[in-house]
Amino acid sequence: MLKVRLQGTLNDIRWFKGLLERNEQVKVQEVSEPFTNKGTNKYFRVYAEIDKKEE
Repeated sequence: MLKVRLQGTLNDIRWFKGLLERNEQVKVQEVSEPFTNKGTNKYFRVYAEIDKKEE
């Protein structure tokens, strides 16, 4: 399992999360709620747990 931190605008995070979920080689186990980054209200971060899909 990989633990991945995604950081960007909410739209960018949603876009990339969708790419991960549609990828046939990985399974997205969990994605956290967005956290705000200190000093900005434009950028956020989420944490995702990702596994390889079994063949």
